[in-house]
Amino acid sequence: MRVLHVVTLHTPSNDFGGPTRVALNLSKGLRRRGVDARIATLGDKFVGPLPSEVEGVPSFVHQARHVLPAFEVSGITSPGLLARARRMVRGADVVHVHLMRDLITLPFALIARELGTPLVVQTHGMIDPTEKLFAKAVDVLGMKRVLRGADAILHLTAMERDGVQAVVPGTPLGSFRRLVNGVQVQEPRPPRGDRPPTVVYCARVQKRKRPEDFVRAMPTVLARHPDARFVLAGPDTGGLTGPMRRLAAELGVAGALECPGPLGHAEVLALLRGADVYVLPSVVEPFAVSVLEAMSVGLPVVVARTGGLSPDVAAAGAGRVTDSLPDADNGPLVGQAVLELLEPDANEQASRAARQLVHDRFSIDAVVDTLLGVYGEVMARTHPRPAAVHGS
Repeated sequence: MRVLHVVTLHTPSNDFGGPTRVALNLSKGLRRRGVDARIATLGDKFVGPLPSEVEGVPSFVHQARHVLPAFEVSGITSPGLLARARRMVRGADVVHVHLMRDLITLPFALIARELGTPLVVQTHGMIDPTEKLFAKAVDVLGMKRVLRGADAILHLTAMERDGVQAVVPGTPLGSFRRLVNGVQVQEPRPPRGDRPPTVVYCARVQKRKRPEDFVRAMPTVLARHPDARFVLAGPDTGGLTGPMRRLAAELGVAGALECPGPLGHAEVLALLRGADVYVLPSVVEPFAVSVLEAMSVGLPVVVARTGGLSPDVAAAGAGRVTDSLPDADNGPLVGQAVLELLEPDANEQASRAARQLVHDRFSIDAVVDTLLGVYGEVMARTHPRPAAVHGS
């Protein structure tokens, strides 16, 4: 089976976050099953030639052209990649588009529909009703057509499914399938030993993820653990790293905060293995891959109750769930949750529960099993097509 994954952007620092990581995880999992999975994407911020493979996955990476800078990632494209799109789509048995309102994934999806190639779209919480004029125009010009014609629409949560449905009112979409995010189960992190307690935030540094709650939690934790370290890592897509440093200085805790910036995937896993608690304060978080990766090494997590993974974390005892609010200072609540998880017995129990939760519910192997079933369904509903060379 030949599967083409299409995702908007890949950068050395993973600026696009979850969708790219999901596309890579799924592609790697599929390739371990003997599926010829490949990725088509835009590349940006690379020094030297663009990669022809990403983490072992053959990839068609074309330089991003910022044709509509005001629209940020939605305004990038590549005439070269779009020129190859038809041949790539013809060469695939399934086209799996990580869909957003942009100038790459939407055109690929429209081409798949035109050519009759089985189309699976995955929205990652990025498609819901909006009053933005650009987005509404995109919906009229192509998004509604893609959603009505997709052979399967993958969603994480009921809220995401309902948001997608609301984009095409009056047309019930019967192609929804639930697919959770998955990660590879990792070797467990070693015991802390004599090192200071380490608390980590490792995600895009942007307003939606509320890094200020991470920083505002520091005084509460340092009052009991004055030697604790706090690491705020990730690409600064919201321009907030500087303000977070200044906030730490205002709170008198700047000396305990490290901001290493974006990290490669291997560096992320190393950071998680050397930590004691992972914190993602985001109040709106459909299904954070970063939380799954933390739990995959047995790292207890602190998440907001409104996050998509929070019920699973609470039920398994894999960390602490806080009643964080979007317009409040949630720092003390987050800090108290961190303190609870720094207690040795609580940390050990949550650590075992976190890794077991990933193993039982969110391993990439289980997710790929589900995905292969979806692919089988959509391929069975289409007529066989002549074989073609994949993406050449």
